[in-house]
Amino acid sequence: MGQTTLQGILPVLPTPFKEDGSVDISAMERVTQFCIDSGANGLVFPGVASEYDHLEADEQFTLLEAISRLAAGRVPVICGGGKGGPDKIGSNILRARESGVVAAMVLIPKKYAGDPEGAQQFITAVIENAQGVDIILQNAPAPVGADLEANELSLIVNSSPAIRYVKEEGLPSGPRITAISDAAPDHLLGVIGGGGARYLIDEMNRGAIAAMPAAEITDLHVKMWNAYQNGDEPEARLLYMKTLPLLIIQLLYRMHLTKYVLTQRGVLSNAFVRAPLPMFDSFDESELHSQLDSLSDLFEIAPMKSLKVEV
Repeated sequence: MGQTTLQGILPVLPTPFKEDGSVDISAMERVTQFCIDSGANGLVFPGVASEYDHLEADEQFTLLEAISRLAAGRVPVICGGGKGGPDKIGSNILRARESGVVAAMVLIPKKYAGDPEGAQQFITAVIENAQGVDIILQNAPAPVGADLEANELSLIVNSSPAIRYVKEEGLPSGPRITAISDAAPDHLLGVIGGGGARYLIDEMNRGAIAAMPAAEITDLHVKMWNAYQNGDEPEARLLYMKTLPLLIIQLLYRMHLTKYVLTQRGVLSNAFVRAPLPMFDSFDESELHSQLDSLSDLFEIAPMKSLKVEV
């Protein structure tokens, strides 16, 4: 591990379920292939957008192994540390390493909000239990994560050379990305953006080396990222403006929207979620399909199904 430098669009894969609520391995393979075909620079699983806190350990590793088999030699795979204490998360990471993952993302739990010393002790213990594995330190806003300030996060980063990346999702994320980058020790390879790519242009302006959005429009995020990196900022901004309304809806419905869009694009067969999330009503579906229709000419991979919703 540690031989691959992460960069670009690294989608967090959703967990597909069958109609009976069990995990769907073949659907996981389709999502993986969709993201690879879309030009993703790497794959992340499980993350918050994967409903990781609603997965059993065996389910998590069965899916991760399927992803890694399909991605092997094509794109790097990043694992999520999962849930539990430092011993459990460290054990999860070591087990994931057997699948060939290149790094592990560790969320600072929400119980450490306002307690940077406790957060540092937690991360240190995780690292001790997962020695030799590059760590992506994930700072998520409440109620998901601890939402530490940039200076608090920088102290944790400086405490261990195993921390190679920071995924910053606290709001406002832009100034935090700048502050963490400015204070970065030599061992930190870069800061990764979060927030579902809703702030992607600002993150790229501030030097973020990668972004980890959800997977439903990976192809468009890749186009946006590549346009910006190739010096075509106007094209990147045009794509940003076109995709942002959909991502605002995604902010509300989260994994349910991700899976719903992937069903409309023919990648998934259903939008079943285990997480307790709000469901669409007919007005939501009508608006969602208006947004998808406005993007349909940009979908070169898995074009959207034709479906009209009346209210």
